[in-house]
Amino acid sequence: MELLKNKVALITGSGGGIGEGVARYFVKQGASVVVSELNEGLGERVAEDLRALGGNAVFVKTDVSSKASIGNAIEAAAREFGGLDVLVNNAFAPTPNVLFEEKTDEMLEQTLGTTVWAAWWAMREAMPLMKKRGGGSIINFYSIDTEIGAWLHADYNTAKSAILGLTRSAASEWGRFNIRVNAIAPTAMGATFHKLAAERPGFAEMSASMRPLGRCGEPEDDIGPVVAFLASEMARFVTGEALHVDGGLHLPGYNSRPANVLPREY
Repeated sequence: MELLKNKVALITGSGGGIGEGVARYFVKQGASVVVSELNEGLGERVAEDLRALGGNAVFVKTDVSSKASIGNAIEAAAREFGGLDVLVNNAFAPTPNVLFEEKTDEMLEQTLGTTVWAAWWAMREAMPLMKKRGGGSIINFYSIDTEIGAWLHADYNTAKSAILGLTRSAASEWGRFNIRVNAIAPTAMGATFHKLAAERPGFAEMSASMRPLGRCGEPEDDIGPVVAFLASEMARFVTGEALHVDGGLHLPGYNSRPANVLPREY
């Protein structure tokens, strides 16, 4: 069964990691995919791989911190594939992992620009195309980090909290256009995971042990199906939802306090 047959999807940050995994699963479910990615080499490679899988895919270089660049990517979906049915807001540009008091205004501005503003612009650009096609599905990426107040991520936590508010606001208002808007909080073995695993012996095993399911997620096989479900007609009565896709990590949560930070400082 092809859940996304005849659907056109744009996935930001799909040049690697979770975004690439979602894109691969989407084409296997029959979707035509716009690979919206800043890195040209990565974006072209993914688009080529998707076509090798038998899918329809095109790469569009996209800087999600630029309203004009996002608009160009949305226009490409209409130009190349005739419209847009699914928008996945996955991309963001990370800042250094430092304590809140060391985070700068520029770091917050970068994070907001590549998450909140990026989703805001993309959603508003996508809405007319989805409305024209009788509806659509938007999936925004949220994070467990906001729920546990993850250390060293103050700007990221702030932005992802805003993403949840944006998701629910759009779900409330755009239901009248049959546009569904949901959020997922995924954890999987993406680029950041593999970097940490290479730098810290035992990280992968420790990460798996924290989850009730006892393993870490695969971008394509574990995250992709959930995003595809939300994008498909199977989820036609689901909107305004925030769904954890993390092997149960949200149940115990996790301690993110750096080892070198004292419990009490004056």
